[in-house]
Amino acid sequence: MSIINIACNDALYYEFKKVWENIIVFINHIHGQNKEVCLVAKVKQVKKVVKLQIPAAKANPAPPVGPALGQAGVNIQQFCSQFNDKTASMAGYVIPVEISVYEDRTFTFITKTPPASDLLKKAAGVSKGSDNAKKNKVATISRAKLLEIAQMKMPDLNAYTVEAAANIVEGTARNMGIVVEK
Repeated sequence: MSIINIACNDALYYEFKKVWENIIVFINHIHGQNKEVCLVAKVKQVKKVVKLQIPAAKANPAPPVGPALGQAGVNIQQFCSQFNDKTASMAGYVIPVEISVYEDRTFTFITKTPPASDLLKKAAGVSKGSDNAKKNKVATISRAKLLEIAQMKMPDLNAYTVEAAANIVEGTARNMGIVVEK
């Protein structure tokens, strides 16, 4: 018995894999062939991964978005509209985004949580951190506010508990000259 491998890159075919296998087996049976059928999903190859930080709901083809995505062959306007729609509720924050560009010039993207430094600056009400964090303290935030920021950053941090995440965010605050109340 020989095996027939059929590569499918269309989601519709992959979704109905068993149905298509049964149809092909039936056709083989009618024609008197005894071949096993196996549908195999064709995986898209990632050509490039582009990492950017873009203000929420404000992506446009101007630099840095346009040149970075243009070099990768992405439809810039399509990305901008999808990104702006997805991040409309996060206005006022800078959003890190990881764009996977495939060989066929399609793309997918993942948005992450805003950088801890941006969240800390907003919580402390300052425009920038200290130029010398050891000597000059620029603001103070409460432990509750720090825990709130840590909870928000949990998906992007390498921490299993909120306390561990809070320690990471507290280190960022310390390096910015922001004091955390105990």
